[in-house]
Amino acid sequence: MNKKPLILVTNDDGMFAPGLRALVEVARNLGEVVVVAPDSPQSGQGHAVTLSEPIRINAVDVFPEIDAYECSGTPVDCVKLAKHIVLKDRKIDLCISGINHGSNASVNILYSGTMSAAMEAALEGIKSIGFSLLDFSYTADFAPSQPYIKTLMKFVLNGGMQKGHLFNVNIPKLPLEEIRGIKVCRQAHGRWIEEFVEGTDPRGEKYYWLTGKFEVNDQGSDHDIWALENGYVSVVPSIHDLTNHAELDHLRQALETIKTPAS
Repeated sequence: MNKKPLILVTNDDGMFAPGLRALVEVARNLGEVVVVAPDSPQSGQGHAVTLSEPIRINAVDVFPEIDAYECSGTPVDCVKLAKHIVLKDRKIDLCISGINHGSNASVNILYSGTMSAAMEAALEGIKSIGFSLLDFSYTADFAPSQPYIKTLMKFVLNGGMQKGHLFNVNIPKLPLEEIRGIKVCRQAHGRWIEEFVEGTDPRGEKYYWLTGKFEVNDQGSDHDIWALENGYVSVVPSIHDLTNHAELDHLRQALETIKTPAS
């Protein structure tokens, strides 16, 4: 008898997030599911880990016939505890994270707790996918995303991810019949144009609230923002290597020939 694949499910929005429930609904039909998620929302935590205080983890009864654990730490902490404590000595076949409310396309991957959880698993050699839906509403409809999530999970579980360990998947806010399919993309060049709104609290103390708008500085049609704006599910094969490979040869020629640094 074939053994079911072991699927770790996590997120950055907490155990009771609608997106997590939608992800579990798909995953439970494809393998043995274990959920390890934060006990409170952790959006924007990036790849933060907890070092200055102990981390606690507790079993919770949330999903019928599925083991689930709440973690007091960050999304990355959840993955670390899942691998080393909850599922110690067991091979995790796939880690899926999400479904996030809002885009994690372009440089948003750097800030995302959803994607950092998936990337932490990838660093451990676990095939991983982070899923995001372009809808910030708590009442977002995740149903149109689920067939694509199932397709991509099956693709990875069947060996389709060959030269890497991580997919960044973003899904447009569209009815299922209006989604045009899957587009494999590169990460778009973009940045946040930020500003801080200043206010005063009831005690008379100043505070600052970060806001801004996202600007795409990319004219191509092969990146994730283009795909999403044109009705496609974007799939970006991602890695943790932040080396600027295009600059290596130039810098070797310019810097490695220097024998005596300038005084």
